[in-house]
This record gives sequence, structure tokens and C-alpha cells, in this order.
Amino acid sequence: MSISSTMRALQQTSLNGPQDLRLIHDVAVPVPGVGEVLIRVTAAGVNFVDIQQATGTFAGGPQPPYLAGIEAAGEIMSVGEGVADLEPGTHVIGVDTTGGAFAEYMLLSAASVIRVPAGWTDEQALGLVVSWPTALAALKPLGHIAAGQTVLIHAAAGATGQAALTLAKHYGATVIAAASPEKHDLVLSLGADHVINSRGTDLAGEIMRLTGDTGVDLVLESVGGPTLDASLASTKRVTGRVVVYGLAGGEATITNCDLVYKHQIHLIGLNIGTLIQAAPSTFGEVMGELFGLLAAGVIGPGQPTCYPLAEGPKALMELGARTTVGRLALLP
Repeated sequence: MSISSTMRALQQTSLNGPQDLRLIHDVAVPVPGVGEVLIRVTAAGVNFVDIQQATGTFAGGPQPPYLAGIEAAGEIMSVGEGVADLEPGTHVIGVDTTGGAFAEYMLLSAASVIRVPAGWTDEQALGLVVSWPTALAALKPLGHIAAGQTVLIHAAAGATGQAALTLAKHYGATVIAAASPEKHDLVLSLGADHVINSRGTDLAGEIMRLTGDTGVDLVLESVGGPTLDASLASTKRVTGRVVVYGLAGGEATITNCDLVYKHQIHLIGLNIGTLIQAAPSTFGEVMGELFGLLAAGVIGPGQPTCYPLAEGPKALMELGARTTVGRLALLP
């Protein structure tokens, strides 16, 4: 297979946001090292992590100038030393938080990629290594969701929110979905039992009314800011859990005094990269469950909204403005 010597890529040139992404045309195509594969990127996932990195709010993120994008799917073009179970021509999807996905070629660790399911296009597989594992980890090993319980899902119309909604219904939970009004029909069509206005002024009051003043068993919190306080206030005392895995709406403050006297709940932080590194056995359980859900048809091929690579800044700014629905992809 022919591999170009140079490629096009989106380079983040500052920490002022995705508007400072620049399309460059003369980047050297990398060569796989030990345990790595080089893929020809056919679809790159657009995630909130990309915005966090572009604004310098992703802890330990790359410093500009860097090649942006963490998630990519495509065809393996060459493999490094020590890679025995993957070969050129295989279509895979993988993630690397150091970046490089918004390009025509990307290096990935062979140990971290999964094969694109049979019958799926590469772009349909986006999310299998980011959104779906995040939602599944938040619901099961961390959130301990059980049939008959009630879960509140923020940003329910987003890629991870939709995945969480699908999984929560599969596990027999009652779902309260928070989304902006123009997205209510979508989340209801996905199975939400109740939908609330994420821009409302009394989120906690509305949730308490829906639950008969008992609160929810589990909150999947990806917004932050004042929404986090509303989440804490609408969670069942003592037994309720709040899993925090995003901060799209900004940082929030909670004190030990709050936890003792105001919000007596289980507060759990989730970063999927840290989960992989610090608790590999738990992550292995998550991926084992995910593959079972794939085989059972619970998880089906995605339908991302696609942009050409040059429109990466536009896609990221629309995601940041919360005007998008579901998964987004860049096509090199």
C-alpha cells in the first residue's frame, strides 16, 4: 500500500480555542514505533476533550502548536515491531489523548485499538472507544445502576448522552433526560421517560417533582457550573450517586461542609484515560460488556454528522455552543 511522505492536518496554534486551528499541508507522515500502528484516517471523532485541549483546560494536555484530535478510525497502513495480531488492510478505531487524529494519517498504540465491527463503515464506529465506554463506566462499575432505579442524564442529546440513555434503558432504569427544548423530541424518541429543559431556572425543583421529592438514584453529570449544584440537590440522600465526567459548562465548587450538611451523596469523578491506566481490570470489564452489547445489537452503528477536515474549527465551535446533536466527525 502506498503511503504519502507528507499529509494535511489541523494544527492547534494557541490555547485561545478551536478558532485557532489551522489546516497545514506539509506535515511529515509518522512512522510506527514498537507496538504502534499507522492508520490512514478515514474519519476522526470530534469530542469535548478537543475543546478542552484547545482552551488549556484539559489537565496535562498538549501544548501548542500540536496536531489536534484524539479519536480516529481508518485502515492500518503499516505496523511497528512487536505487533503480531494486526496487519495492513485491517480497519480499526483508537484514541490517543496526545492528539493527531485530525490528519490524513495517525499513529496509535496497537494495544489500544479495536477492530471496526463487520458491516460497519469507519465513521459509524466513532464513539466505540470514547463515548460508549464513558457512558458504560459511568452507569455500571461507578454508578451501579440497577433495574427500577432512576437516572438523570445531562446533555442527553450529545454523543455520550445518547449512549448513556440507550444503555440506561437497556438496564431497566427510568431516565430523566436534560436537553435544550429543540432537542426534546430526539431524546424522547431514544426512550427517555421524562425530559426537562437543561436551560431551566429550577432544575432541582423539576427533578424533585418528577421523583415525588425523593430524588434520583444516579446522575450522569457532564456540564458542571451551576448545573452540578442542581444535580447534587436532586440526588437521593445517602444512597444517591453523582458521576462527574465533564465540565462543558465550566468549573464548580463543592466543599466538605456541603457534603456533610447539604449534599450527603456519593460523588464520583470519571476520566476514561485515568480509568484505563489506574484500573485496567475495571476497564477490561467495561470493554467486555461493550463487546457483548455490540454482539446483542444493543449498540448499533452510529450516524455522525460529518464535516470536511478543513471545517474542523467550525465543527468544534458548534459543539462548544451546544448547537449540535449526537456524534460529529471530520473526514480528511
